[in-house]
Amino acid sequence: MQFIDKLNWIKTSLYSQRKRTWLTVIGFATGIAAVVLMNSIGESLRQYILKEFTQFGSNIIAVSPGKAQTFGLGGLLKTVRPLSLSDSEHLQALPEVVFTVPVIAGTSKVQAQGKFRHTDVVGVNHMAADAWQLNLASGSFLPEDDINRPRQLAVLGSLIKQSLFGQSNAVGQFIHISGRRFRIVGVLHEKGQFVGQSLDEMVYIPTASAMQLFNRESLMEIDIFYHENISSTLVASKVTQHLTRLHGREDFTIVTQDDMISSLDNILSIIKIAGSSLGLISLLVGAVGIATIMSITVNERASEIGLLRAIGFSTTLVRQLFLMEAVVLAVVSGFIGYLVVMLLLLISTFILVDVPVEADIVVFLLTLVFSAVIGLLSGIYPAVQAAKLPPIEALRTQ
Repeated sequence: MQFIDKLNWIKTSLYSQRKRTWLTVIGFATGIAAVVLMNSIGESLRQYILKEFTQFGSNIIAVSPGKAQTFGLGGLLKTVRPLSLSDSEHLQALPEVVFTVPVIAGTSKVQAQGKFRHTDVVGVNHMAADAWQLNLASGSFLPEDDINRPRQLAVLGSLIKQSLFGQSNAVGQFIHISGRRFRIVGVLHEKGQFVGQSLDEMVYIPTASAMQLFNRESLMEIDIFYHENISSTLVASKVTQHLTRLHGREDFTIVTQDDMISSLDNILSIIKIAGSSLGLISLLVGAVGIATIMSITVNERASEIGLLRAIGFSTTLVRQLFLMEAVVLAVVSGFIGYLVVMLLLLISTFILVDVPVEADIVVFLLTLVFSAVIGLLSGIYPAVQAAKLPPIEALRTQ
């Protein structure tokens, strides 16, 4: 029996039981779609978050006050020591460092022209515009300030400017932040979001002014931007040595962008694998469905099997036909499931414009091979049962 004849026999067999065939295909296709879709969602989420964390560049080290220390018997103490503006200035003198940005952040009521908004107020220095890639729409960014004489100046994000001043020019106008008056020196272009938080709703003021506004004696963080051709490990070591000399002890915590991205990548990869594993459960349920349908088919088509055996079909050939039928069901289901996923992902690209939609062709090929293997395994028992049927008894079955 030629291969094409086998395919024709399988096509006729499946077509004669159209309703049952389609129910089986839909069930298995749902499992295939679940595996590919969960993998795609996990990868898209991973790429989106990693892109968010690298939009300000990847050569960043964050220094925060306090150092976690252990004191025997599992005791843990977080020692909190202040990070000062002078620390930021001293770190700026390191040859490996391009920018340092001392950061203070909080939420405050911002008022102007009878309107107000509760929004994020961030204290930064004059280097933040270049370090954080903030582009000006009008005016200028914060000037270099004397840390002992903070000036009441502010730069507005595009959305907060629109909310308070509409289409009118905001540069040179005044706003009140928690009752304190600040003069606007610049307005930023639209920047977008960072991990779900709008950067265009923020108000930027000098760090020293923010420390007074929020009544803080320590910086929340110092962001250090270093040259691209230097490793993060080397820069972290230099920063640690420098600050330890200044403070007399290592009373701060350093986190590199590489460490943070690596940790995030590991966590998101685990989430992606977990999601795909949940999809595999649906795939296994579909495999049980194929095995069940094929077993029922053997019983219902006993007379057909007996006829095939009576006209000379060997047990091996009968076994092959039933195995091929199961594999064809699984592979067709795989293609349909993948087409459904492609349609859903295509729709997602128009709805979620800021989220990268990832569809890995390798995952599709592996899933398709896996579906064929599942179909093969699901059809083995029914195929063996069909091949074992004695021709005379099978012909008597009505």
